[in-house]
Amino acid sequence: MSKRASLMDRRALFSSAAAAALLAATGVSAAGAPKSGGRLRIALSGGTRQDTWVKGDGLFMQVARQGMVFDTLTEVAADGTLRPELASGWQVSEDARVWSFDLRPDVSFHDGMPLTALDVVMSLQGALEGEVRATGQHRVQIMLETANAGLPLLLSDPQFIIRPAHDPEGGIGTGLYQVTGFTPGQRLLTARVAQHYKDGSAGWFDEVELTSISSEPVRGQALGEYLVDAVDVTDARSVAGLTEINVMPDARHPMQAISTDVLQPAKVSHVRPLDNLRAAERWWFA
Repeated sequence: MSKRASLMDRRALFSSAAAAALLAATGVSAAGAPKSGGRLRIALSGGTRQDTWVKGDGLFMQVARQGMVFDTLTEVAADGTLRPELASGWQVSEDARVWSFDLRPDVSFHDGMPLTALDVVMSLQGALEGEVRATGQHRVQIMLETANAGLPLLLSDPQFIIRPAHDPEGGIGTGLYQVTGFTPGQRLLTARVAQHYKDGSAGWFDEVELTSISSEPVRGQALGEYLVDAVDVTDARSVAGLTEINVMPDARHPMQAISTDVLQPAKVSHVRPLDNLRAAERWWFA
C-alpha cells in the first residue's frame, strides 16, 4: 500500500458530516461543503526556542496566535472583505478619532471565562496611540490621538489579538483551537473547541499541529513524504518535482505549498501566507 493510500484510509475514518453553512454563505470551492475531521499538519519557518505567547513574531507564532488560539476584533475574510470577529459592530465619530466597538456576548476563553470589555482594554491599551476604555460589559471605546478611518482594518492584524485579562501571558484565547501541547520553537498541538461561536462556518479540523522547521528544503521534503499537509515556501524549487501538491498563489510568487488533499474556500486571501494566517480555521480535508 502506498503512503498516499494509507493516508487516505486513515482519513476515511474521520467524520465527514457536511457543514451547516450553505455554499453561498461560506464561499466554498466547487468541491462542495466543508467536511469536519482529521488533523491538519503544517510545517513553518520562523519558530525559535525563545517563543512565548507574548513574544516571537515569526510565521510559526503568527499562525499559532491568530489562526488558531486567539481572535481579533475584526478579520479579513477569505474573499478579502473586512468582517467583525469578536466585535459585532462599531461606530465612529465624524473626525474618525473616537470609535466604539460592540462585543459578541456569547464568547468564552478556553478556560471557560467569558470575554468582557476589560479583556479588550487590557489587550489593546498601549498597542494603539490613544486611550482604550470599557463603556459597558460588552462595549469598548477607543479614543485615538490622530484620526484613522482604517482602524477596523488595522485591528485585524495579528498584533491586536485579544488576550484574557486574568492570564495575559498564557496560551488561553477565544479561538477555534485550544492548546494541548506547546514546545517553543518546535511544536504546537491544538484540539478543536467543543462549542464555539463560529460553529458551522469555520474550524473543520479535529486537531491542528504546527511543526517548526527552519530549512525550506527540509520542509519541502516533509511535504513530499506526506509527513505534513502544508508548508510555507519562498522558492518553488524547494518543492519542485513533488506530485499532488499546489503551490500558491503560483510558482513565480510562491508563499505556500499544500497537499491536494486539502480543500479551501473559493477565494483565498494572499495578504499573508496560509490564507492570511487562518488556514487552520478555513481549510478542510477532501
